[in-house]
Amino acid sequence: MSQQLHLFDSLSEGRDIEFKSARGGLPRSLWETYSAFANTAGGVIYLGIKETDEGAVVQGVDDPDGLLRDFWAAINNRQKVNENLLKADDVEVLELDNRYVLEIHVPRASREQRPVYVGLDPYEGSYRRDHEGDFKCRRSEVQGMFADQSDAVAADSRILEHFGLEDFDEASLRQYRNRMASRQPSHPWLSLEDTEFLAKLGGWRRDRATGLEGPTVAGLLMFGRTQAITDNEAVPAFQVDYRERLAADENVRWSDRLTVDGTWEANLFQFYMRVVQKIHNDDALKIPFARNAQGYREGQTVVHEALQEALVNALIHADHAGQGGIIVERFAEHFEFSNPGTLLLSVEQLIRGGVSECRNKSLQTMFQMLGAGDRAGSGLDKIRSSWHAQHWQSPSLHERFRPDRVKLILPMVSLLPDGFLQAIRHRFGETSVRGLDEDEVQTLVTAAFEGQVTNQRLQSMLTAHRVDITQILRGLVDKGFLEAHGQRRGAYYTLVGGKIPDNQDAAILGSRRIGSADVPLNEPGSPHNAPDSAHSESFPPHNEPFSPHNAGRESHSEHATSGRATGPASREDVQTLLERIAEPVSRRARVRPELLRQTILALCNHGYLSLRDIAGLLRRDARNLRDRHISVLVERGALRLEYPEVPNHRKQRYVTAVGENK
Repeated sequence: MSQQLHLFDSLSEGRDIEFKSARGGLPRSLWETYSAFANTAGGVIYLGIKETDEGAVVQGVDDPDGLLRDFWAAINNRQKVNENLLKADDVEVLELDNRYVLEIHVPRASREQRPVYVGLDPYEGSYRRDHEGDFKCRRSEVQGMFADQSDAVAADSRILEHFGLEDFDEASLRQYRNRMASRQPSHPWLSLEDTEFLAKLGGWRRDRATGLEGPTVAGLLMFGRTQAITDNEAVPAFQVDYRERLAADENVRWSDRLTVDGTWEANLFQFYMRVVQKIHNDDALKIPFARNAQGYREGQTVVHEALQEALVNALIHADHAGQGGIIVERFAEHFEFSNPGTLLLSVEQLIRGGVSECRNKSLQTMFQMLGAGDRAGSGLDKIRSSWHAQHWQSPSLHERFRPDRVKLILPMVSLLPDGFLQAIRHRFGETSVRGLDEDEVQTLVTAAFEGQVTNQRLQSMLTAHRVDITQILRGLVDKGFLEAHGQRRGAYYTLVGGKIPDNQDAAILGSRRIGSADVPLNEPGSPHNAPDSAHSESFPPHNEPFSPHNAGRESHSEHATSGRATGPASREDVQTLLERIAEPVSRRARVRPELLRQTILALCNHGYLSLRDIAGLLRRDARNLRDRHISVLVERGALRLEYPEVPNHRKQRYVTAVGENK
């Protein structure tokens, strides 16, 4: 049996962690959680730990060896669960507080293995995971996983009966040929008639078994007329949307927009060409193109190539029959690319690169012939390298369910906040820090900002391999910059000398620029955005931090003091800012109590928030937050009550005390 130290002070159940008592042996709900983790993003199950209002309580198991035998016997029983994804070292017996606990690491199942289900019926026994826990998959969700299993038949190869060449936009086909000819002028496909040309690209197909011949879904999506694409027999849910949110006037929702409005043939080729042009003509990026002696632009910058790659990825990996369509949004400090569907590979595999899995192979071929959508890898590794070269915060990828969506966020914000760099130089000396390379400095900044750093966290930020990251962490320990805690999967690292002082933490957290990476997102279908969710009304109309209904009351008039945001702000801007501030806590299942409390102060520094608001932003249990953290901050005088005379007032809200650094 192995021993391993864990910080359970702030560890709680979440999307990737589940506690189960196991007092009477293997709990029945264990297999539902196993299925849910396997069909989502993986996770860790602890048997012998119980989640209570006071936090995680180690109960232990009476016979760990016997429980271990029962577990392996059950997981290899096809009548219990259809697929065993685990290796021997995925299950460990830990000794915590003189009690034994089973730690079970469940990986994300591959596309060929999904759905992983309990019992014999996949439609009754398939589960997925969200922040609310395990939920049974709908029949359509199970069918979607079965559809993604096969690598032989791509989603976009279906022949559309009763459709013909008249459903294609001639101008789009001609423009595509011209673009292809400018890149490969002697390509033999260019001399073919339209039907043969489309067949080579995968846009036209004949089924040898049935004799059925006609356009494929890919061909119509890429070159079709809008009316044909959205026909009930084709892709009725098809939608593409480009939005720029760069206007200085907050009352202007979009400074520019391209959507399906009847003014253009809205197929994927036309959308791609128009969006690429907008990106390339975007002076706000401030990334200069190379120029020749005559002053003409030559080639593209790595940033423009990365944005083009992100756009193509969204188009070729989307489930175009899904809800919401393709959405590309341009903000002042970041881009967002969103598409319907789920990931065919895990985020870790996509970050590593080198593996190509595509839902729409014919669309991939079509873009490849234009020099985009390379088959060599996921594309995400290339994008991350380009962002890393600019010293910008790393791109982050998010997967959501009901409806299924994938969103890629590309922040254009510096990785190296000056405040933390200055604090690190002050603590360790300018000369010592100057001798570190970029990855080492970024590791220290992350540890300073987030309170701790792990190998997994750095994998999402740096382009280095996890083995190299291990060497970076060990090197910083040897050099006296970091302290190591825990072992193996539970290892984490903190700055020598403790975290950056709270007063500096609060100043930087409170003024942090929007656009940080790896942000938990509220999307359509997110449990925190559902109509009946407790998180869906974080700012009721008469209780918004910057609402005019708060003016005139002394207790509500302090937003202009102590560095608080002033002036009018839209509800969306405030929510976005608060989500970014909450990010160091909300994206992780466990953090140090000091960081959790400091983040609460930073959130409340922007106006009065209720307990429900804070719990929703941090993705924590409200009662636990109130009893273990908020009450402590109130007692210290760091938080003030809106109704101090009635501490248990049903509308009680909290704000950071002016001038306090506690």
